[in-house]
Amino acid sequence: MKKILFLALMLSMTAVGLTSCSDDEEFTDSRITYYPVLEIQGDDFVQVPIGTTYTEQGCKATLNGEDYSSKVVTSGTVDASKAGLYYITYSATNADGFSVSTTRTVAVCDPTITTDMSGTYTLQAGSHRDYHKEDGSVATTSFSGYTVKVTKAAPGIFYVSDMMGGYYDQKAGYGSSYAMTGYFQLLADNSLVLLSSSVEGWGDSATGFKDGKYDPATGEISYVVNYATSMDFVITLK
Repeated sequence: MKKILFLALMLSMTAVGLTSCSDDEEFTDSRITYYPVLEIQGDDFVQVPIGTTYTEQGCKATLNGEDYSSKVVTSGTVDASKAGLYYITYSATNADGFSVSTTRTVAVCDPTITTDMSGTYTLQAGSHRDYHKEDGSVATTSFSGYTVKVTKAAPGIFYVSDMMGGYYDQKAGYGSSYAMTGYFQLLADNSLVLLSSSVEGWGDSATGFKDGKYDPATGEISYVVNYATSMDFVITLK
């Protein structure tokens, strides 16, 4: 009888041991996946004079040290007959289904636009934010004195450090991630067109833009940018 009980106990302990071993293997099981590494050929930001031809230089890829360029998928088009910003995106996916991507910006520009608005501007008195409430009323907040930088990216195309005039970045103190960065296009009549915008912190952009203009006599930039549909930022920079 003792031998039977001893044998049963040994079998039970063996079963527990095998189960524990299986669980340990499950917890320690791991594998390595290698992500493709993308390398844009040529510049990340390319200028193309309007009316000429854009030549795509492509993107190379490697995976764990091996050439993987044949797996790169390219998307996006460039209309070289129309001034503006265009984006060419390159992506590649490994065997485990993990993807990476990178983007080239192509600026189709008008070389006849020689005006350079580049500089450090100060938000002028009279600038304000209009917040349109659900009850139809408008709450106006005046603000001024904040700094905005404008940088020439291509003839007639300019990068702006904060299209909201520093409202969230500087006034509210949220930091640069909450500045609305983007690009303007300056037309021959000195009007301004919004090409792109982005507020990194909230992952969104402007919902409207109007009355953009540059006064070469005074060096003043003015416009109204709509944000989140309920806010209008009336901006004057000089």
